[in-house]
Parts: sequence; C-alpha cells; structure tokens
Amino acid sequence: MYIIMVTSECAPVAKVGGLADVVQGLSRELEIRGNAVEIILPFYDCMRFDHIWGLQKTYSNLKVPYHDQQVPCDVYFGFVDGLKCFFIRPYFYKNFFDRGILYGHHDDPERFAFFSRAALEFMLKSNKHPDIIHCHDWQTGLVPVLLYDVYKYQGMSHSRVCYTLHNLMHQGLCGPDILRQVGLDPAHYFNHHQLQDDHVHSAFNLMKGGIVFSNFVTTVSPRYAWEIKNSDQGYGLQNTLHTHAAKFGGVLNGIDYNVWNPEIDPHITRQYSLNHIEDKYKNKEALRHRLLLRQDMKPIIAVVSRLDHQKGVNLIRHAITYSLAHGCQFVLLGSSPDPGINHDFQQIKHRLNDNPDCHLEISYNEELAHLIYAGSDMLLIPSAFEPCGLTQLIALKYGTVPIVRNTGGLACTIFDADYAHRPYNERNGYVFNDLNNEGLESAMRRAIGMWYIYPRHFRELMENGMRCDYSWNRPGSDYTKIYEYIKE
Repeated sequence: MYIIMVTSECAPVAKVGGLADVVQGLSRELEIRGNAVEIILPFYDCMRFDHIWGLQKTYSNLKVPYHDQQVPCDVYFGFVDGLKCFFIRPYFYKNFFDRGILYGHHDDPERFAFFSRAALEFMLKSNKHPDIIHCHDWQTGLVPVLLYDVYKYQGMSHSRVCYTLHNLMHQGLCGPDILRQVGLDPAHYFNHHQLQDDHVHSAFNLMKGGIVFSNFVTTVSPRYAWEIKNSDQGYGLQNTLHTHAAKFGGVLNGIDYNVWNPEIDPHITRQYSLNHIEDKYKNKEALRHRLLLRQDMKPIIAVVSRLDHQKGVNLIRHAITYSLAHGCQFVLLGSSPDPGINHDFQQIKHRLNDNPDCHLEISYNEELAHLIYAGSDMLLIPSAFEPCGLTQLIALKYGTVPIVRNTGGLACTIFDADYAHRPYNERNGYVFNDLNNEGLESAMRRAIGMWYIYPRHFRELMENGMRCDYSWNRPGSDYTKIYEYIKE
C-alpha cells in the first residue's frame, strides 16, 4: 500500500509529545511490512535540522488557496531517521510556521487549517495518489473534510482516510472564518451531525470533522477508546463517537526498540539485558554520580514527564515528600508549558537543593532520560488521564517497575503485582485507582515495601516487565488490517 501520514509532529525532527513518537514508530513498522510511506509536515523554523538528511527543495511555487488569495509555498524533502518526509513552507506575511515553537498561538486553528489544505494541494499537484491518508489529531481534522468536499472531485477519489485521536483534551474549536479560509461553506457544515461543537454551539470543531468524514477512526489504546466514548474524557465528543462507533476502535501504541532498548542504548553507562539484569545497577551508580545523589541502599523513584494537570502534577509533588520520608531517593526530569507550575517546581528544587536523596531537573534532556530509565528502580506515572502513555512501556523494557494510575493505556499495559487478574508472570507493576494522595500512597507503599522486604519478588516483577513485547509489531499488524478494510 501507499500511505501518506499528514501530521504536525514526527520524532525526532518536530516533537512536543507522544504523537511524534507514534508517527515515527508506526511509519517505520509499516515500511518494514513492505508499504510505501511518506510523511507530510509543516516546515517549522524550530525543527531539529540536524536530524534531517539530504534536505532539499523538491517542489517550487505550490499555490495554496487562502480565502481569495493564493499563498505560494515551497516543499522540501529529506530523510528523517530513514523515513521520507516532505516539509511545506509557505511564504506569507503571517509566518505560520516561523514562530519558534510548534503550538501555543491564538491562530493555531488558522495555521493548521492552512497546512491541511496545503498537504492535499501538494498531493494533487505532485500527482500523489495514496491508498491511505493517515491524519493525526485536531490539527489535520480538516483533511478528510476537504478530501470529501473538494479533492475527490479533482482526481483524488481513490484515497481513504484513517484518523487517529491522540488526546481529546484539544479539539481545535474555531469560528466560520477557518472554513471559509480553506474554501469550505460554513453554513453547509454548521450542524450537529457535522462540525458544530456539541458544547460551544457557536463554534466549529475540527476534530469532530475528522471523526465524521474519515473512513476509520482510531485512538491510542482500547481503554482510552472506551473512556472517551463513555465518560467525560470525551470532552463533548461522546455522542459523535457513539454515532460513528462502527468505524471506531482503539489500537495500543508501541515503542521503538531501536531507540528504547537497554541492550543497545548508547546513552547509558552499561548496556544490559534480561539475562544480565545485574548490569542495570551500574547505571544506578552512574545516575547517582551524575545527579550528585549519595550511593546508598535505597530505591530510586523517578518521574520523566511533562508537568501538567493531565500528568497528575499535584500527586507528583506529594510523591517527592512521600518518597523521601519512606527511605527512597527521588529523581524528576520534566518541565511544564505553564510558567506557574515551572516556578513551583523550581521552588521545590531550591528547597531540596542540599538533599543528597533528591534531584529535580526542570527541563528535558533526552540523553538523561535514557539514563534515568536505566538507573531507576521505579517510575511513577500518576496521570489524571493517559490516552496511551509511552513512559511506562519504556520503563518495562528497562526493568524499571511502573507505579501508575488505573486509566487509559496505563490500565492496558500495567498489571498490579498484588491484585491483577493475571498469572503472576504477567504482573509487572503497581496500580492505584483514586486520583488523590491516599490512592497514590497505597501503591507506593506496596512498591517500596516489596523492594525492601521481598527483593527477590521485586526482581521477578522487573523481569516480567522486560519480557513484555510492546514493539510496533502488533499495532503495525492492526493498522494494516484497518487500511485493508477501508481500502476495499
């Protein structure tokens, strides 16, 4: 099959969160399976250009409709980690993608509506006729609408759309001007069955458009699929998902074991495997040395996370205090898009600056992240909601026992050491239900107790996790079946 990914992110060249990793990992898996895969992205000024090989202009003066204008664009081609990527660069006074960051501007709906139209215009003008156009999140929600309304009448009737929802907290609400901008009639789509938002009745919802007009809709774990259809985690899209339930399902994300694998990881002090798990502790020593923690007979509990309310930031604060009070060391790597949260954690860092059992790194450092996964004993993920989660999958591979809340993809992948309805050899972490300090403590208490009192059993949990296979092999197979289904 010929597959084009239309996306606002792809690791490692343009990455804010897990969406970037999914596009990269799934695309590579689909190529391994013999498909032709291409990725279309905006040409951001803040891309990691050092991760693009052979970047060159491949299409000049692409004219993209914008209201009653034609905005000229150039399209560049380059390889990102071996994947074929096209980058659309508009020459326009609004500088849509020359902002220094990917998201966070008042005109984000306008920027990505333009990108959606530009991606389809590029496919049309360069004579690309993919079997599947795979779109991701609200930023590309207008692609299936435009394909249905405009481009199928211009020679693109062959392509089918798979649309993946990564996080329903952000849906792309906008006014009628955004539809006019891309050449759609707002009056035609402003109804409950198409793009009208179910809560803000005066607004258009770009994600809803993607759901309604695509051929199949996925989200990133089976549990999250249930949650967004049947609880307030749908953020108003529950009825739409029920209406389109026949073409909706959850496919659990994978992780790239070429990147996250202690057997080959170049960023850790000592590579190790399930059969040589004792070498993990050389990384624990190295982590302590790097972060100026004392070498002591204590477990290290780590958090590697964006710091926001989705990730349970209040529980992370509490976990620092609880860990230090119960014989543990605590390491945090992460930052927040909210300056207030960053300031709060900087204050905690300052207060604990001389504590030899705690280190907070209020930033993100990819190399350090690898060493934290390898050197820690437990990884804490107390999320309020978690569509899939990649950090727990990485932790398992590195023999670091996850402590997670029972939600979304965390519930699909982590099975409690004491209470899971699973054989013991499939139990791989600690799980709590209630989103409060007591719930968090119930899991941390059991994990810390196991580490101190029953080290052999704790090691079995580590080994169970390392045996898990959360590669892209299974989701690659699932997506191939979905593509074949909608292609017929």
